[in-house]
Amino acid sequence: MSSFSDFIHASPSSYHAADQVRRELLAAGFTEQDETDTWDATPGGHLLVRGGAVLAWYIPREAGPDSGFRIVGAHTDSPGLKLKSLPDAGTAGWRQAACEVYGGPILSTLFDRELRLAGRVITVDGTQHLVDTGPLLRVPNLAIHLDPKVNQGFEYDRQRHLYPVLGTGDPRETVLETVARLAGIDDDIIAHDLITCDTQAPELFGAELDLLAAPRLDNLSSVWPATTALNTAVRDGGADAQRDILVLAAFDYEEVGSGAVTGAAGPILQNVLDRTAEALGARGIDGRARMYARSSCISADAAHSVHPNFAERHDPVNRPLAGFGPALKVNAKQRYATDAESAALWHRLCSTVGAPNQVFVSGNHVPCGTTIGPITATRLGITTLDVGVPILSMHSAREMASARDVDTLAQILGTYYAGV
Repeated sequence: MSSFSDFIHASPSSYHAADQVRRELLAAGFTEQDETDTWDATPGGHLLVRGGAVLAWYIPREAGPDSGFRIVGAHTDSPGLKLKSLPDAGTAGWRQAACEVYGGPILSTLFDRELRLAGRVITVDGTQHLVDTGPLLRVPNLAIHLDPKVNQGFEYDRQRHLYPVLGTGDPRETVLETVARLAGIDDDIIAHDLITCDTQAPELFGAELDLLAAPRLDNLSSVWPATTALNTAVRDGGADAQRDILVLAAFDYEEVGSGAVTGAAGPILQNVLDRTAEALGARGIDGRARMYARSSCISADAAHSVHPNFAERHDPVNRPLAGFGPALKVNAKQRYATDAESAALWHRLCSTVGAPNQVFVSGNHVPCGTTIGPITATRLGITTLDVGVPILSMHSAREMASARDVDTLAQILGTYYAGV
């Protein structure tokens, strides 16, 4: 397996993250499933990539219609600036790229840092390419001399203030021609899904060099541990020590509500489960429902660590601290899918690996976000819990976490996959 820092730097977009997972698992012996082919349910590892989503599943030798599914869900996307369909723009002699806001980024963190454009493009011949431009764009702040009250608060106009610059003078090429040149593509780009990402590599810092600053920790801090856990379970024999099918579902579009073909609200996970169940001999609705009833799902997405400068924004008791293990996420309104039954499963897993068992419940005065857990639970009726690595600066262009917590999550998920 690659290191977590290498994985992050190689995954500037959801499409790159899905491809990285694909590469890791192909190297471990998984085979790629074409969705238009007859479903392959032979024992061993299988995977499919659709856009920015990747699904992987391992079928043990003893699996059959009386098995269940052990699912770890995550998402590959992060907030940022998404390149508009017609991206060429400019003001006062500056070349700019027209972008729209994707998800809910902390807008101020997008300023004054070098941004790469990454994602997929389709050329005129119909070929899809993964592209990563390297440092191309920058959204400059207004100098304090021109706005002396800027430190008293400034409201960004999303249309006027968030167009990054990429040059000056008369353009010799369009934005998409620049992308093609930087990516080494000779053909014309006719369609694209490109988003910004911080160019700075992940960095360890702090008194013990155990704190990690990096882009896209929400939610690569779950995708990498889940991939590592599945790989480890297969390599060490835990995957074949029980009958359940092991599933990794890394969806796209979580940051905008999951309502997409490759999102958690779409059909991609259910299609994989149903076709696998059918191929293993679970006939009809009843056979699949019985397999679902034996199943469980861990929805893994970054959690909020207590913030030292804003501790009053957290519940005084139910607040996790970075460096002390992943956190179970609970919400009375089912913004997270955890209930007592699934929480007990998490307690058992933590106890097995000797990990601390932290809990995140938002304060009654501060609403929490949501994730894929409630969507999966609602769509499939599978017992689900929500967990995540506690981080600070969530939805910043550069977030921070404890590197130890990422490794601990991989350990816990590996234990789950091994059948505990």
